[in-house]
Amino acid sequence: MRILGISGSLRRDSHNSKLLRAAAERLPSGVELVEWEGLGGLPIYDEDLEGDRPPAVQDLLAAVDEADALLIATPEYNSSLPGGLKNALDWASRPFPGSVLQDKPAAVIGASAGLFGAVWAQAEVRKVLGASGAHVLDSELPVGLAADAFGDDGGLTDAELAERLGDVVADLAGAASARAVAA
Repeated sequence: MRILGISGSLRRDSHNSKLLRAAAERLPSGVELVEWEGLGGLPIYDEDLEGDRPPAVQDLLAAVDEADALLIATPEYNSSLPGGLKNALDWASRPFPGSVLQDKPAAVIGASAGLFGAVWAQAEVRKVLGASGAHVLDSELPVGLAADAFGDDGGLTDAELAERLGDVVADLAGAASARAVAA
């Protein structure tokens, strides 16, 4: 089973990319997490380009389509999700209905430098995914004060947070398995 991880941050030392890598260490047996790193190469969504999609968009759509589930790690910019991540979700949501997001199990987690761990951004991403037809899990994982949340090995230093992250990815894998059985 394959989970596609998308970090909403392009920053080289991104807390949210670290969070995805920490999630990869907590996956159930038989599940792999593949990070999609093309966020910065996507053109701004333009309906006129839907008929002849640019290669970066084709790459995104293929990666989402081939995945059994999505795990999105989002920072919070101005109390919402980053524009680049919203742009990727806009591309993935087309055409509607019937996009690669349709019925795709998805979970949203997030880390931020502030106290609240990107809770507003997570809510926004869940809203966009739900409106796009994805099967969005209610689970969330806010990681606040992210500059101190990760050890030298990249893992979460708080055992409770690490356990909750494991629960989120286990729930996501379970939702993907249930979808596969139903299909």
